[in-house]
Amino acid sequence: MKGPLFYSKILLFGEYGIIKDSKGLSIPYNFYNGALKVDEDPSEEAQKSNRSLKRFADYLENLQQEQPNLVQFDLEELKADIEKGMYFDSSIPQGYGVGSSGALVAAIYDEYAVDKITVLENLTREKLLKLKKIFGEMESFFHGKSSGLDPLNSYLSIPILINSKDNIEPAGIPSQTVNGKGAVFLLDSGSVGETAPMVNIFMENMKQEPFRKIIKEQFVKHTDACVDDFLKGDVKSLFGNIKKLSHVVLDNFKPMIPAQFHKLWKHGIETNDYYLKLCGSGGGGYILGFTEDIEKAKKALKDYRLEVVYNF
Repeated sequence: MKGPLFYSKILLFGEYGIIKDSKGLSIPYNFYNGALKVDEDPSEEAQKSNRSLKRFADYLENLQQEQPNLVQFDLEELKADIEKGMYFDSSIPQGYGVGSSGALVAAIYDEYAVDKITVLENLTREKLLKLKKIFGEMESFFHGKSSGLDPLNSYLSIPILINSKDNIEPAGIPSQTVNGKGAVFLLDSGSVGETAPMVNIFMENMKQEPFRKIIKEQFVKHTDACVDDFLKGDVKSLFGNIKKLSHVVLDNFKPMIPAQFHKLWKHGIETNDYYLKLCGSGGGGYILGFTEDIEKAKKALKDYRLEVVYNF
């Protein structure tokens, strides 16, 4: 193995909103991870990853020429390792909104960046923003446009609070309650989501004044309130705001919710057994759920695969 493991992440709040300067809160999710590896006898999957890394290395060479002051890589070593068959060995599902490309970007930066900013330094806001910018440029290879948050989360492996585009900081989140009935969970939609088309739909919708108004006056407002409540540990207020947020998403983000989940989404809002929201850009992959009573939610969602990620 070359270098350490990098974990997946979950953006608890802020999907789409952070494009429009809402708050956001991202936490590492240690259930999935990935690392750079070289095998004697690589599988087909490893060979595919290796070919993708080859293209990524060319992209990074280009990036380095275009923005020499942003980041420099030891490209010779990177290319030599790729020639040896290096690939990214990952258990992180792709297209599921839990940061598969983010972990890869973090691993490449950690192993090959020259004068890298390390986790052990005093992470000033300037350093965090510089890392976010570097990672955004690197991850754009996979998504077309990236905020850089997923790799940042993966690289630092700490919760990150996004106050606005230019203001991010490490966040202390309330510690988990082992016997807590409340939970954040992932629901498997059973299909893969593609980030770029979903973001394009959102950007097209943003050209319409009524949609912009909803985003600003409802979506961003409820997202910000959820982040504040979660960090304060105000569970009662949090669930009131999640319910409102879930409603706004159901009414205005229909294309991002797989069709077979529209009814389930509505059922949660009507019964208060659970509330669903997008995990990442939507369109497939995981759906994020919040419940005040995990047993109730499990019963209501017994036909679906549920993974609990946080208890309170």
